[in-house]
Amino acid sequence: MASQCVRDEEHERRKQISVRGIAQVENVANIKKTFNRHLHYTLVKDRNVSTTRDYYFALAHSVKDHLTSRWIRTQQYWYENDPKRIYYLSLEFYMGRSLCNTMGNLGIQSACDEAMYQLGLDIEELQEMEEDAGLGNGGLGRLAACFLDSMATLGLAAYGYGIRYEYGIFAQRIRNGEQIEEPDDWLRYGCPWEKARPEYMVPVNFYGRVEDNPKGGRRWVDTQKVLALPYDNPIPGYKNNVVNNLRLWSAKSPVEFNLRFFNDGDYIQAVLDRNLAENISRVLYPNDNFFEGKELRLKQEYFMVAATLNDIIRRFKNSNFGSREATRTNMDLLPTKVAIQLNDTHPSLAIPELMRILIDVEGLTWDKAWELTVKSCAYTNHTILPEALERWTCVMLQNILPRHLEIIYHINHLFLQEVHKKFPGDMDRMRRMSMVEEEGEKRINMAFLSIVGSHAVNGVAAIHSEILKTDLFKDFYEMFPERFQNKTNGITPRRWLLLCNPSLSDVIAEKIGETWTVHLDQLVQLKKWDKDPAFHRNIQTVKQENKMRVAAFLETEYGVKINPGSIFDIQVKRIHEYKRQLLNALHIITMYNRIKRNPTGKFVPRTVMIGGKAAPGYHQAKLIIKLICAIANVVNNDPVVGDKLKVIYLENYRVTLAEKIIPAADLSQQISTAGTEASGTGNMKFMLNGALTIGTMDGANVEMAEEMGMKNIFIFGMLWDDVEKLKRDGYDANKYYNANPELKLCVDQIANGFFSPQNPKEFSHIADILLKWDRFFTLADFDAYIKSQDKVNETYLNQELWTRMAIHNIASSGKFSSDRTIAEYAREIWGVEPSWEKLPAPHEPSGTDANTNNGK
Repeated sequence: MASQCVRDEEHERRKQISVRGIAQVENVANIKKTFNRHLHYTLVKDRNVSTTRDYYFALAHSVKDHLTSRWIRTQQYWYENDPKRIYYLSLEFYMGRSLCNTMGNLGIQSACDEAMYQLGLDIEELQEMEEDAGLGNGGLGRLAACFLDSMATLGLAAYGYGIRYEYGIFAQRIRNGEQIEEPDDWLRYGCPWEKARPEYMVPVNFYGRVEDNPKGGRRWVDTQKVLALPYDNPIPGYKNNVVNNLRLWSAKSPVEFNLRFFNDGDYIQAVLDRNLAENISRVLYPNDNFFEGKELRLKQEYFMVAATLNDIIRRFKNSNFGSREATRTNMDLLPTKVAIQLNDTHPSLAIPELMRILIDVEGLTWDKAWELTVKSCAYTNHTILPEALERWTCVMLQNILPRHLEIIYHINHLFLQEVHKKFPGDMDRMRRMSMVEEEGEKRINMAFLSIVGSHAVNGVAAIHSEILKTDLFKDFYEMFPERFQNKTNGITPRRWLLLCNPSLSDVIAEKIGETWTVHLDQLVQLKKWDKDPAFHRNIQTVKQENKMRVAAFLETEYGVKINPGSIFDIQVKRIHEYKRQLLNALHIITMYNRIKRNPTGKFVPRTVMIGGKAAPGYHQAKLIIKLICAIANVVNNDPVVGDKLKVIYLENYRVTLAEKIIPAADLSQQISTAGTEASGTGNMKFMLNGALTIGTMDGANVEMAEEMGMKNIFIFGMLWDDVEKLKRDGYDANKYYNANPELKLCVDQIANGFFSPQNPKEFSHIADILLKWDRFFTLADFDAYIKSQDKVNETYLNQELWTRMAIHNIASSGKFSSDRTIAEYAREIWGVEPSWEKLPAPHEPSGTDANTNNGK
């Protein structure tokens, strides 16, 4: 009965939103009619036998119906107007769920909610049936998803290209405090949003050899073919009737069997061999910021690139520009109609592949092909960690992609000639800048290839872009200073505020209207009410309601009763040493020891939540998870501690869980070693939802502090220059360990089995890392971190001050919209202007012939 009351209250709230004017394209009766039609004719079910999942699929298909005509019309519009098209190539797209986001972007959330309510169904229960499309590891893939949303919202003719992994990022289970990986079979029930396009299936070649062709060029022969089958996914802009396309490739075996096996009578082996080809799109590699030179990974990268470039050239030749017959093969126009953005080095083989197409297939000269390639391609770097930079062995490239290795060698040869001309006699510089690394096993540095083969190179936060210029790619910046840019990352406010935190969205809309959803800089107006008691109460009420919901969720999921009045202190991101979850763990132990030392003393209650996945082969990261779980077990079961301190490890952190947790956060932990986090986007999501940040001057934290002012953020620790000096001078962790009794006690407890009494040496390796081999200087920042955390406690006791700081965080978030980021990419890299144009709705005349070849 209680849950029904909550459901009725939520339903009534949404009805009030619709009264406020959210446009509804279709009425409730039509949605109900469409829903029943899909239940009967698409799913072949009736209400007697339908499950909750069936109802979800019926609703998803009903919502997709509203997308379809807009999707077709958008592609027709791009064909008729022939703008420059943007191609965003990424091996990861961390999309999450689509249903709620699509309803919101179409403006039909309230109508769908009302229709389901009248049918006796709970729309939130249906939404929970959708599987996350977990086709990414973390930040890089989620950024790509936010960018697609913004490109559609800004009216850009944009296409995402990636791989349709049958198994996405693994599902994480915590068993006895340890991470266990389970397959993420996200397609087990099918995906209602995608549409297979077998008519655009293309062959992708591997192996073989290269020979001279009769016309004097080179050709790649005797290859093994794999077919790339595209699946299209609609990407709706926000209430502008634009629906762009995300095309994901699935590997299929060619139709012909291996005749040798077939003729030998081994039919079964012939079929099994066919399935080997399809492994290319079987599973997402669960490693972010770590390069593994696996043959399957190289095949995945080339598979996506080759299929995509085939598609790009096909669409270019079919474009409706000028006199089509005169220009359809005029490749000189390619950079005026095509912009290819490489999301990190994973798609960097696009550069030699485009060269191969232009030279071997289109018959262009090397110089002309190179000019077009450089003008068409741009490269985004996402990391400075050396272990993350891709370096493929020449032996592997020679075996799998022999023609591409030839092309790369020649690119490098001509480039080094340029270096020699600009810096004559500087042989050491030539060695450093060669994309062919000769030390040890010969390798190709894919970042160097990406820089040389692109007209623009960007980092993803101001400090990161500066490090690229002054450190990681210093030689290349001196060679091509005009190519280097900064494009600070952003997040889509539609998903990360409007969708996930509707109550806060309402409070904001009451003050400044609703156009902030596409002009996030308007949030700055909220600063006018930073001392308004009524506005403070509204902000506090929203936060407390969100915290109550999360507290109930945690009690149900983990059986831990937490104090909703405590500070919700959250660190959620991939588990990696540079992100320093260990520093957080040391603070938890410090708080625990302080409570035990003085149980009746004053203590500001905390609930610390840590979540994230460790790469399956990253044993140190998995041990960190086990340590955190062991600490939680001690803390949560100590009666002396009570509800003053609780520790929760959030199992299987993903987009959907982030949408629940982030709106309830009081404190966001962004504590990476200065100079190691390229940008971060989780920091922006917390900021937008009114959490305060404790963090180092790293990544986008630097710009966040600039936007909100240092008094509204808890900054601590070494700057990048300090870290570099510490590296040069030599880091002695024992100096910090011996100087701070609280720190010494924490490390000793880890080393001596306090948190693992059944196995006292279980975490001794973590203590050894902290004291002997820590590349990320955790102990050097401990003292400053603890003092900053004490400042957090002091501030939280003054709720008026805390709320004022939260308002300034929200109001200063405008810069961190992905709309701003994409507008900068469009103007400064791709050479196009965002239109913000609203296309005609399906029931409005478009002036476009519905039978037009829309060049999909």
